[in-house]
Amino acid sequence: MEHNFDAEQIKEQEYQEELKQSQKKDFKFSWVSSSRFLFYLVYACLFLFTWGGCYRLYTKRFEKPAVHVQESTLYTPKYK
Repeated sequence: MEHNFDAEQIKEQEYQEELKQSQKKDFKFSWVSSSRFLFYLVYACLFLFTWGGCYRLYTKRFEKPAVHVQESTLYTPKYK
């Protein structure tokens, strides 16, 4: 009877060790790996949004319209 109890105890101990190892690798149980992942994710998103905004401003920059100015109001005015 004790032999069966020892086997169950060993199985339970192995299960607990395996559970601890899997929890170390799991995202929601490992604070260090999850915080590192979130830091790099935020940094990458910030970089991409900044770069995308700058690229958008560069490609859609303001184009000066051709404005007709009266000749009498120029720096060197021309009179009739």
